[in-house]
Amino acid sequence: MKIIIVGDGKVGYTLADNLAGEEHDVTIVDKNPEALRRAHDNLDVMCVKGSGVSGKTLLEAGIRETDLLLAATSSDEINMVCALTGKKLGAKRTVARIRDPEYANELAMLKNELELDMIINPEQAAALEIVKLLQFPSAINVESFARGRVRVVDLKMTDDVPIVGMPLKKIASRINASVLIGAIERDEDVFIPDGEAVVQAGDTIYVVGNTVNTFNFCKAIGKCSLRIRRIMIVGGGRIGYYLSRIVLELGMKVKLIEIDRDRCQELSELLPEALIIQGDGTSTDLLESENLNDMDAFVALTGRDEDNLIVSLLARQAGVQKVITKVARINSESLIKALDLDSIISPRLITANHILQYVRGLKNAATTSLETLYKTANGQAEIIEFLVKQDRWYLNTPLRKLKMVKNAIIAAIVRKNEIIIPHGSDDVHRNDRVILFVKGLSPESLDDVFQVQEPL
Repeated sequence: MKIIIVGDGKVGYTLADNLAGEEHDVTIVDKNPEALRRAHDNLDVMCVKGSGVSGKTLLEAGIRETDLLLAATSSDEINMVCALTGKKLGAKRTVARIRDPEYANELAMLKNELELDMIINPEQAAALEIVKLLQFPSAINVESFARGRVRVVDLKMTDDVPIVGMPLKKIASRINASVLIGAIERDEDVFIPDGEAVVQAGDTIYVVGNTVNTFNFCKAIGKCSLRIRRIMIVGGGRIGYYLSRIVLELGMKVKLIEIDRDRCQELSELLPEALIIQGDGTSTDLLESENLNDMDAFVALTGRDEDNLIVSLLARQAGVQKVITKVARINSESLIKALDLDSIISPRLITANHILQYVRGLKNAATTSLETLYKTANGQAEIIEFLVKQDRWYLNTPLRKLKMVKNAIIAAIVRKNEIIIPHGSDDVHRNDRVILFVKGLSPESLDDVFQVQEPL
């Protein structure tokens, strides 16, 4: 596909990196020559200097032959005008990043009026990711598939967990919960396990099942003892606002710390049920005076990664059981791992996941469409959901008779209201939703996963 990305910031660069890696024809448009130089030197993309709202610039970038225009500048208004201009000049599809809460209640109208095919709000998406973690506090991360019916829960294994030292094939008989461990992260590596793989202390395991079974599994291994009632949030930006609004509706109590006095006044009007505190959220004295050690959860959302990491460590030291940290710029996985923090969220990666899912879904839509894509395990693996739309040669055949490509496993099959954790005797039917774990692959459909060739 020919794709134009307007805006070479964190999101634009990440998208260009991933899309070029999947052999799309990517062009970046930006006014900043330094940003374009970085992209030109490091990525297999074409760069055009200019404004994304300029018809001349878009024509130079090849807008008339473009399959998809992604508007990802720092300005909502520029993104909207850029998408509208691009559509009028011939772009087949347009996607715009729109972040301001003032537009949040008008997204459906904006999408229709601007002829947008997709709108992405990174801060709102990040807030929703955090809410899932607060609802499943024992997990490092939680992701939903099959319209919320299937959960993938990332769990850190410690010496006291009863399945440590146990092969996967024996876990089912030990714990009465229909789940599958789709991937294991060990040290800095990730692998798709077979039944002989043994769980070790220090591993992160990725558990797949429905909501009840994943909860029962966590309970059986001692990972579901905490319920979140009181939350402290440091940072009153867009994510802090969206998060507070959602968790207040869920009945949780919110204490939000923001350093800017004017923003505090604004938040007090927007969130009358939250306790808004004006002050430096990185101050140990302030955190202690606001009873940090009484909180069930702590969320660090300031604009500086370094501050977020430091206050998160303070929260851990104070005994807060669930700590969530926003990281926007720091790319050192080894550094973050060394700090041993609970859950790290990146709005940039969340946004990229949503848009990559959309782009992949545009391809091979006739046979199997990509419904959900989620990069996990520090980007080393992916969880992908396909909807089977047509009869294919591998359907209605027991899985044990089908050979899959290396580093891929079917983790779940959703058939109407039934969730199947597959065994060798199970098969895939038309209209099923199939959830896979893959490593080092970018399958565009289920056809790319099975090695058996369709007979001539």
